[in-house]
Amino acid sequence: MPWPSRKRDKGAVADKKEPDAKIAKTEEETSDKEEEEKSAKPPAGSSKSGWKNWKKKESESGGEESKITYCHWLLKSEPESRLEKGVDVKFSVDDLKAQPNQTTCWDGVRNYQARNFLRSMKLGQQAFFYHSNCKEPGIVALVKIVKEAYPDHTQFDQKDPHYDSTSRKENPKWSMVDVQFVRMTKRFIPLSEIKAHHLAHKADGGPLKDMMLFTRQRLSIQPLTQEEFDFVLSLEEEKPH
Repeated sequence: MPWPSRKRDKGAVADKKEPDAKIAKTEEETSDKEEEEKSAKPPAGSSKSGWKNWKKKESESGGEESKITYCHWLLKSEPESRLEKGVDVKFSVDDLKAQPNQTTCWDGVRNYQARNFLRSMKLGQQAFFYHSNCKEPGIVALVKIVKEAYPDHTQFDQKDPHYDSTSRKENPKWSMVDVQFVRMTKRFIPLSEIKAHHLAHKADGGPLKDMMLFTRQRLSIQPLTQEEFDFVLSLEEEKPH
């Protein structure tokens, strides 16, 4: 039996917290017409102090600057009910945890750049599970890739909201991977907090200066450098601002 359809693209739906954002009409437009997420204004001064602490930790550990390669991911999914062609596409981290072996296929991606990122994923790589299109979007958990890209069955299912009549079984357009729950983050890391660091890092050259969550934010599948992943993960140890 196919997994319940879930999540996302035609370019990830704008978070409810950003009512002025426009949803792209086509997949191609999604790749070319990104708009910056308009999350809540970050608390003054909170981000730069975090970056200073991060630089201090890096200095103390003797860590070298990470290579600019993508080895981690951010996966957006909708934790609140939303009907798409009569099907509820809700899929929260609790839904993932309820699956057999806490594992599911990550189907329904219909954006070419996001699909290509899926095809780049390797076994064992970790990703942030990000709740999107909800009252307070943000990172809630860690998952890992347990099966590399293979054809997404929903593209051939006429009853599925992600059905694609132009895709052929001999040459499928769309792919999916299997992910498995690893653990909840020690605390919820909200979009507004991540954005506070992003804005500060744009000014002082911190690790989140080019984070795709803000430069290509409509994509439901986003790559992260090692440095981006490590910094965001370190936020779970900090007190919320």
